[in-house]
Amino acid sequence: MDLNLSAAPTPDADLIKNATEASFMADVIEASQTKPIIVDFWSPRSAQSQTFGTQLEDAVRAAKGAVKLVKVNVDEAQGIAGQLQIQTIPTIYAFHKGQPVDGFQGIVPQSELKDFMDRVVKAGGGEAPSDTLADAVAAAEEMLGEGAALDAAQTFAAILEEDPAHASAYGGLVRAHIAAGDLDQAEAILNGAPIEISKAPELDAAHAQLNLARQAADAGPVTELEAAVAADENDHQSRYDLARALYATGDAEGAVTHLLDLFRRDREWNEGAAKTQLFTIFDALGPMDTIALNGRRKLSSMIFA
Repeated sequence: MDLNLSAAPTPDADLIKNATEASFMADVIEASQTKPIIVDFWSPRSAQSQTFGTQLEDAVRAAKGAVKLVKVNVDEAQGIAGQLQIQTIPTIYAFHKGQPVDGFQGIVPQSELKDFMDRVVKAGGGEAPSDTLADAVAAAEEMLGEGAALDAAQTFAAILEEDPAHASAYGGLVRAHIAAGDLDQAEAILNGAPIEISKAPELDAAHAQLNLARQAADAGPVTELEAAVAADENDHQSRYDLARALYATGDAEGAVTHLLDLFRRDREWNEGAAKTQLFTIFDALGPMDTIALNGRRKLSSMIFA
């Protein structure tokens, strides 16, 4: 598989920077006179905005210098956030020639993020980049989704030959081995991740999936566990085991539903096991998965009720 990339990457320091209220005019308004500037209004209080920020950074790098990214911590730049009426985190604006030309609020799927990036690049007079590695990752993910775990693993490995620190490909390689049932190899690959990506969301997700895959080996029969819960709604252990068994059979939504019910009934049961298991599932599903998003929202409403 030939993934030869001839263009040298632009240093992050030139592409991505943090701005303050004092530097916003120079870093965004003035800088956008020559090149589109994407502004990421985020907050350290929002884990989802931080995760999405990483994806946005990857998209800016893939544009190979056609746009730049400025990150604004709204907790430290409340004046700017107020002037622009930032009410949702994250909020993304694109500026060109000193004016906002595009933007969106909240987390969006990768397809929408790519469309946004293409529009911004074209607004600056450039052409939407062809990201060879991103295309290869997408192809490998499609293989994995179709059950071709070995083919996906080979493709992810080829990508890593070109870029050993490609977090998406590294996480994908781990997940491909999990799908193939080779959990020990998946763990070995995960443990050998380069230090610079060891805390990347893609690897966190792979780690969570590995934990869940190991749990699946001990999962009990769904039918028997459902009968036990039906017989005694307060049989917390059976409900917890049922959630694990449901996830093992591919019913993530059912697993989340039962874990939320268990948390509602007794949030402190088994040292908060329901919440811990929910977060493991959320991490495995990823920050933009609908089941994870809905589950996080319902869990938060119960925690802060």
